[in-house]
Amino acid sequence: MKRSIRILIIAITFVWVGMVLGISFVEAPLKFQAPNITTELGLGIGKLVFSALNKIEISFSILLLVFLWRGKFATKSWYLYAGIFGIILVQSIWLIPVLNQRADVIISGQEVNQSFHHIAYVILEVVKVVLLITAGVKFFKSTESK
Repeated sequence: MKRSIRILIIAITFVWVGMVLGISFVEAPLKFQAPNITTELGLGIGKLVFSALNKIEISFSILLLVFLWRGKFATKSWYLYAGIFGIILVQSIWLIPVLNQRADVIISGQEVNQSFHHIAYVILEVVKVVLLITAGVKFFKSTESK
């Protein structure tokens, strides 16, 4: 049972990594290079895509919490995931709403002042990917050795 939970944790972790890399680091910047995509249209698409990604990330977080708890893994196994869950909380409660509000202002044709929110989001995405990869590899190695 514990081995199958470990495998589920690894699978969710690496699917999550793929989604973040594909959306945050490939889709997001490339959509603005597509022909006839205006800033307003790109921001509208971005709001939809990142809202969906955030819901999936919250779901993955809940699943991982349940699996980590059910597997009765050592506390040290939780540290990397605690960092990931913390990032999801910051993004969900603070950054995504702020970025959505800024996007709405731009979409309505108004100008916005420069802010650090987008840079903060990108930095957290990079940290999240590093933590996810590290956690996934750690769980994979612990499965491999048993």
